[in-house]
Amino acid sequence: MMEIRRPRVGHIQFLNCLPIYWGLMRSGALLDVDLHKDTPDKLNTALVAGDLDIGPISLVEYLRHADELVLLPDLAVGSDGPVLSVNMVSTKPLAELDGARVALGSTSRTGVLLAQMLLTQRHGVTPEYFRCPPELTQMMLEADAAVLIGDAALRALYEAPGRGLTVTDLGQAWREWTGLPMVFAVWAARRDFAERNPGQVKEVHEAFLRSRELCLSELDEVATAAARWEPFDAATLAEYFRVLDFSLGERQIAGLREFARRAAIAGEAPELPATGPVFYTD
Repeated sequence: MMEIRRPRVGHIQFLNCLPIYWGLMRSGALLDVDLHKDTPDKLNTALVAGDLDIGPISLVEYLRHADELVLLPDLAVGSDGPVLSVNMVSTKPLAELDGARVALGSTSRTGVLLAQMLLTQRHGVTPEYFRCPPELTQMMLEADAAVLIGDAALRALYEAPGRGLTVTDLGQAWREWTGLPMVFAVWAARRDFAERNPGQVKEVHEAFLRSRELCLSELDEVATAAARWEPFDAATLAEYFRVLDFSLGERQIAGLREFARRAAIAGEAPELPATGPVFYTD
């Protein structure tokens, strides 16, 4: 008899996914999965390569590999307005960045593409981009603007104004541009794994949803616990967790589809089929 193994599940080691992990930890669901914690770009690569069965994946990488993946319903990381942790820091207004050097934090994919589309499609500028580690001081020594995501972006939000730098919240910029929520990451399963193991996918999906609901009911407690090992106080973290949107309802899917449309125009991802993204079914 073939041994049934635990599903290999990815988890992003950023503050924006702490609420999901918190609930998994509290509910005991971690005992049922083989959890792999890593940075977003490494988890993207692992899921696409088949080294993970289920996990978060940046929106742009999902769009590039949608034929190999199925989405977990009503689960994402996004915002309907400011996101606080996906930012462009600049020395001048975005409309004045034509030909300027723009540093791209190496851990970002969807945030980078969003910044590039915002600059090109909305502001009509074509900067010179280069990639580097997401460290604000080093980035701004070499560039007029920098794109940061995650914890580095959250730190920059508080550090940059004191250095005379302007911070553009890319979640808010997208909302002003399109009127829609921004989806930065989704949770997906390998299509082949989901077809073979629909019950396991359902169990992991339900564990994530329970985790999210548990955390949202205890956000202040989560923030207080996180503040013990993060460089942010509990009030800052609570504010951050409350602006994040972990749902994937009709408005969020509309935002996802609009991002996909603009990404296709930019030549960065294939167009989604007219029927939209494919979700797993148990």
